[in-house]
Amino acid sequence: MSSAEHFDCHYCKDSLLGKKYIMKEDTQYCTKCYDNLFANCCEGCSLPIGCNCKDLSYKDRHWHDQCFKCAKCSRSLVEKAFAAKDDILLCTECHANDYSSKCNNCKKTIMPGARKMEYKGNSWHETCFLCHRCQQPIGTKSFIPKDSGYFCVPCFEKQYAYQCCACKKAITTGGVTYQEKPWHRECFLCIGCRKQLSGQRFTTRENYPYCLECFSNLYAKKCVGCTKPITSLAGAKYISFEERQWHSECFTCMQCSISLVGRGFLTQRDNILCTDCSREK
Repeated sequence: MSSAEHFDCHYCKDSLLGKKYIMKEDTQYCTKCYDNLFANCCEGCSLPIGCNCKDLSYKDRHWHDQCFKCAKCSRSLVEKAFAAKDDILLCTECHANDYSSKCNNCKKTIMPGARKMEYKGNSWHETCFLCHRCQQPIGTKSFIPKDSGYFCVPCFEKQYAYQCCACKKAITTGGVTYQEKPWHRECFLCIGCRKQLSGQRFTTRENYPYCLECFSNLYAKKCVGCTKPITSLAGAKYISFEERQWHSECFTCMQCSISLVGRGFLTQRDNILCTDCSREK
């Protein structure tokens, strides 16, 4: 008898001649034996998924196509987007309603994949995150929280920010106050040399601010000895005599250079001399 006359099921030995069969690893099986031996069990109905049915799989789990459906609303998930949560499958709508964040403005669900804004635990649809003043979407632009609202930078500056008395622009961070007026740090400058005075010692004349160097050069009295300015703003000590001034270290005998601070001295024309040198004269 030829080999074709003995074409049998590998498991039950029934003849497969004229019957449907399935090959697995070069071995033939009748459909009944194949289902009993190899068919996957459906996660939905717990019945085998026979060779005459579609076998849908996800992460080593299997379903009949009619059993592959949302665990909440029972709508088919075949060829549709779905999400898994705690080993159950949900359509995107049910998953979003149960697990997605709600918009803080319109209170509707923010669907997966939708553009959204998040800030301090709250979420918004991108089109719902609005400036409290102009009611325009803030989007990805900078914003400033104030009380219970959020403001785009231009609106915040118009409504709340101080304006620098020098450049007239809004002060959004830092700043200094002088004579009860607000200034940007970079705008608070010496009237003479235009250096920044923020964090530096300075003084004023006729309500204009000056750094110590400019004030000394412009207004301080000059030392007769070294001709440099004498200013008490920097803590310098000085000697005054007949409308002339000296730094303490410059108040010395014209001839022998001994310090005359706390000593007797005499004048000779515009010069000052210690008593010893004056006797020699």
